[in-house]
Amino acid sequence: MKRANVLRLIVGAAVVAGAQLPAAKVHALGGTLPELDATAPDFDLEAAGQDGALGQRLSRDSFNGSWLVLYFYPRDFTSGCTLEAQGFQRDLDAFKAINAAVVGVSADGSEQHASFCTSEGLAYPLLSDPGGSVSKRYGSWIPPFSQRHTFIIDPGGVLRARFVGVNPGPHSQEVLSTLKQLQQV
Repeated sequence: MKRANVLRLIVGAAVVAGAQLPAAKVHALGGTLPELDATAPDFDLEAAGQDGALGQRLSRDSFNGSWLVLYFYPRDFTSGCTLEAQGFQRDLDAFKAINAAVVGVSADGSEQHASFCTSEGLAYPLLSDPGGSVSKRYGSWIPPFSQRHTFIIDPGGVLRARFVGVNPGPHSQEVLSTLKQLQQV
């Protein structure tokens, strides 16, 4: 079976989990989503983590050579966002074991992200996108919030899967399963 057909099957199976099928222009609540199998939109945002360190900037290219799970969410310290963040933290070792980094993005400021990371024991970075410029590039922005969307980017910076209509509870497991399938292709 050709690689493109296998990817369509994998991504097609992920539709049940909220992922979108490949298409030239796919719209979601939040805007036009970036195309699959194309270079993922770049980003360069301030990061915060559990250590409270602020000022470090991370970009798409910071993750070259590893898979990247880039998830957008509305707000720190809200019930759905906390549940989603805890799920990624719970599964973080499984992501690391398959050469994947997890990074969250919202419009909250870096200090709030640092507090959220400490409060929830998150050992992965959260990026601050206060004006939504990166969220807009990913079709994930309805002012003043990022929408709950997730993107899987391969080690070469190519977008391989996207999820919209995310259910925060099981989402991390859905992403992990899709990522494992993508890595087998």
